[in-house]
Amino acid sequence: MADKIATREAYGNALAEFGAKYDIVVLDADLSEATKTCVFKKQFPDRFFDCGIAEGNMMAVAAGIAATGKIPFASSFAMFAAGRAFEQIRNSIGYPHLNVKIGATHAGISVGEDGATHQCNEDIALMRTIPGMTVISPADGTEARAAVEAAILHDGPVYLRFGRYAVPYLYDESTYKFELGRGIKLAEGSDVTIVATGLMVHLALEAKELLKAEGISAEVINIHTIKPLDTELLAASASKTGAVVTAEEHNVIGGLGGAVCEALAGICPVPVLRVGVEDTFGRSGKVPALLELYGLTAANIAAKAKAAVSMKRK
Repeated sequence: MADKIATREAYGNALAEFGAKYDIVVLDADLSEATKTCVFKKQFPDRFFDCGIAEGNMMAVAAGIAATGKIPFASSFAMFAAGRAFEQIRNSIGYPHLNVKIGATHAGISVGEDGATHQCNEDIALMRTIPGMTVISPADGTEARAAVEAAILHDGPVYLRFGRYAVPYLYDESTYKFELGRGIKLAEGSDVTIVATGLMVHLALEAKELLKAEGISAEVINIHTIKPLDTELLAASASKTGAVVTAEEHNVIGGLGGAVCEALAGICPVPVLRVGVEDTFGRSGKVPALLELYGLTAANIAAKAKAAVSMKRK
C-alpha cells in the first residue's frame, strides 16, 4: 500500500468495490476521470450515467433514481456539486429527504493550480445548513473508503467531501471502524484540544508534537462527520482542557470551526480559535505553497493552540 493517497482516489476505488455488494448507481457531470468515478464506470457500465456539464440536472436525476429505491451517487467537483447545484440539492433532495449520496471531489485550497474558481472553501457551510443532510469529510484513504460504505448504509442524503491532494494514511483498514456522527480521539492531552477534519488531521498530529516540545499537552480529535457533530466528545474534551483550536481546509466561517463554536457555546463555553481560510478566495499555485500562504500548517495550528491556552480562565 502506498504511503499516501488522495481521498478522491479512495472514493473511486470504494465505489467500484461496493458496487459489487450494494445496488448503487453512479452519476457524473463529465468529470469522471478527475472524480475517479471512472473506476466504477469500467466495472459497471450499465449503472453509470454521465449527465454532462449540467450539475443541477444531475442532482434532479439522482433524486428521481432515489425515488425508485436505488442508491445514487452524484459526483462532481465540490464547487459545482455544492455551489452550482445548491438549489436542486436543497429542494429536490433535501426537502423530500431522498437517499442521494453526493460525492464532491476537489474540495478546498489543495485543488492547487486550478485556482480560485475551483477551490471550494464554502461547501461545508452550504451543505450543513440543509435540514437532514449528513456531511462527511474523511481524513485519509482508509476513512474515505469506510465513509462511502457508511453513506450507503445510511438512509438519507449525504454529502461526502474529498480532496485532490494525496494525504498520508492514518488508519489501518483491517482495524479501522467508522461510526457516523462519532469523532475519534487520536491523542490524549490536558492543556488544549485540537479538533481537525480532512487533510488537516495529520497536520494536527504534527502540531501536537511541536507543542509537546514546548511543554504543552494537546488532545487531538478527528471529526470526520461534521453533521451530525459529536458534541458529547467535544464537550468532554473541552471541559478537560479548557481551550480548543479547530483546523479545516475550508473558510473559517460556517465550516467545522463554526459548528464547534455553535455547539460549545451552549454546553461548554471555552476559548475557541480557528485555523482555516480566513474569509478570502484562493489563488493558483502549488499545493504546499498554498497551504503555507493560507496558514493551513502544523506551525499555525500550534501557534493558535498556544494563543488559546493563554486565553483560558485562570
